[in-house]
Amino acid sequence: MSTTTRWRRFQAWAARDNIEDYSLRYAPKSFWRWSPMACAVAALGGIAYLADYSIGASIAVTHGSVSAVIAILVAAVTIFLTGIPIAYYAAKYNLDMDLLTRGAGFGYFGSTLTSLIYASFCFIFFALEGSIMAQAMKLAFHIPLPLGYVIGSLLIIPLVLYGMSALAKFQVWTQPLWLILFAAPLVMIAIGDPHGAHGFLAWAGNGGSHRVSAVAVGAGAGVALSLIAQIGEQVDYLRFMPEKSETSPLRWWSAVLAAGPGWVILGAAKQLCGAFLAFYVAGQVGFARATEPIEQFLGGYGALLHSHAAALTVATVMVMVLLSQIKINVTNAYSGSLSWSNFFSRVLHIHPGRVVWLALHIAIALSLMLGNMFTVLNTILGFYSNVAIAWVGAIVADLVINKGILKISPPYVEFKRAYLYPINPVGFVSMLAGSALSIAAYFGAFGAFLEAWSPYLALAVAVVLTPIIALATGGKYYLARPNPLREEIEKEPLWAGQTLLDVVDGQRYELPDMVHDCPFHGGPVSSLTCTLTKNCGEQCQSPSYTSTVAAADLDLAPARE
Repeated sequence: MSTTTRWRRFQAWAARDNIEDYSLRYAPKSFWRWSPMACAVAALGGIAYLADYSIGASIAVTHGSVSAVIAILVAAVTIFLTGIPIAYYAAKYNLDMDLLTRGAGFGYFGSTLTSLIYASFCFIFFALEGSIMAQAMKLAFHIPLPLGYVIGSLLIIPLVLYGMSALAKFQVWTQPLWLILFAAPLVMIAIGDPHGAHGFLAWAGNGGSHRVSAVAVGAGAGVALSLIAQIGEQVDYLRFMPEKSETSPLRWWSAVLAAGPGWVILGAAKQLCGAFLAFYVAGQVGFARATEPIEQFLGGYGALLHSHAAALTVATVMVMVLLSQIKINVTNAYSGSLSWSNFFSRVLHIHPGRVVWLALHIAIALSLMLGNMFTVLNTILGFYSNVAIAWVGAIVADLVINKGILKISPPYVEFKRAYLYPINPVGFVSMLAGSALSIAAYFGAFGAFLEAWSPYLALAVAVVLTPIIALATGGKYYLARPNPLREEIEKEPLWAGQTLLDVVDGQRYELPDMVHDCPFHGGPVSSLTCTLTKNCGEQCQSPSYTSTVAAADLDLAPARE
C-alpha cells in the first residue's frame, strides 16, 4: 500500500481528534482545554473501581487481617514512590505511558512488549470490574451472569467513544455521589453496630494467622502490587495537563501528585475497607462470598438499614456498584484502546482508528469474563505483578538515576521513531531480567521467602540493572541521531507551540511531534507519518545520517489556540 493510500485510510477513519484523542502521539498544546484540577479530578474518577475491595478481602481471607493491613501499606508506599517520576515526566512532556516508555530506556520497538503488558492490565481489570457489575445485575434483576457480562461491556462503548472530552465531564460530575456512597457502609456500621470492628486485627481469615508473617506480607503485597500499572491509566489523563510555566507551581504539582501517584492513597483505603468488610460479613455469607464487593456492601448497609429496608439496601448497593464499575471501566477501555493503537501501529504500520482497537479490547475482556476469571483473582494478579513491576522499575530507574543523577539519558523524553534505536537494552534487558528472575522465584525456584516477595525481586533487579547497562553502553542506544528541534525546545519552551508542515499529509503539527528532516520523505514529517510508513525509520534511524537543515530555516507558524 502506498503512503498516500495509507494516509487516506487513516484520515477517513481516525482523523477526528475528539474521537482519536492523539492515541499515537504527543498531546498538542492546542488540545489542552482543562485546568490542573480538572485533569486531576478526571484522573481520580477512574479510581472508583471495586476490585480493590476484592483484593483487600482476598489478602485478609488468605493471610489474616494484620498481615493484610501491613501488606497493603507496604505495596501502597512502593506504588506511590514509583509513580512520582512517571507522573512528572508524562505531565511535563504530555505523553502517554507507551511514548514515555520508548524514551525511558526501551527504544521504539522495545516498548512494543510493554504495550502488551499495559493492554493486558487494562483488559484484566476491565474483566474483573465487569464481573462485579454482572454479579450486581444478577442479584437485583436476576439477569444471568453471561448476559450481564455482555450488557456491562456494551454499555461502556458510547462513553469511551469521544475520549477525554466526554470522560472528563463524566468523571467530574459523578465523583461527589461516588465519594458519598464509598463512605456510607463504614458510617452505617459505626452507627448501627458500634462494636462491629472488634476483633478485626486478630482475625485469621480462612487458614491464615492472627500474627504477622513475613511470607504472608510479601505474598499479600505482591497481589496489591499488580495495580502498579494503574499509573499508566492516570498518565492517560495527565498528558493533557497545561504547561507547567502557565500555572502556579503549587497548583501544577498538587494536581500531578494527586492524579498521578496519589491514586494509591484512595486505592489502599479501599483495600483496607475490603479487608474489614470481608471480616464483618464472613460469618454471615462464608469466606468465599465475603470477597465479593456486593456482599460486603450489603452487609455494611444492612448494619443500619436492616431487613425492613432490604429493597432500599439493594437499590443503594446497585447504584454504588454500577456507578463504580462504569467509572473505572470507561478508563480501562480508554487506556486499553490507546495501548492497542500503539502496539498495532508499530507491528503492522496501520491505524484504522482507536475505536477499532476499543472493540478488540472489550472483546478480549468479555472472553475473560465468560471464562470466570474472578475465581482465580489472586493467582492472576500475583503472577502479573512480577512483570508489571519490572517494567515500571526500569522506567523509574531511567528517569531518576540515568536522567537525573548520572545524566547518561537525554534530559528530555524522545518518543519519535526517527530518533530512536529499535531496541534500547538499558530498559528492555533490565525488564526481561527482572521479570525472568521474579517469575522463577514466584514458582518456588529460590525458596518460600523469595516466592512471596518475588515482585520486589523484580523491582530490585530492574532498578539495579538499568544504570549498570546504561553505564556499560555509554548511553549509546538512547538516540540514533540528535534531534535539534527538541534541543531548541528545551532551551526555549515557547517553541513547543510552533507548528511545522508535514510534507506527506499536508497538515501542520506542533514541533514536539515533528521529525524536522526525514531522508525517506525528503522533508519534515510528523511522528504519525513516520510510524505508519513501513521503511521510513530504517533511514531516519541510521546513526550515519546527519541532517543539514537548520532550525532557523524551518517554515514555522503558531499553533491554533
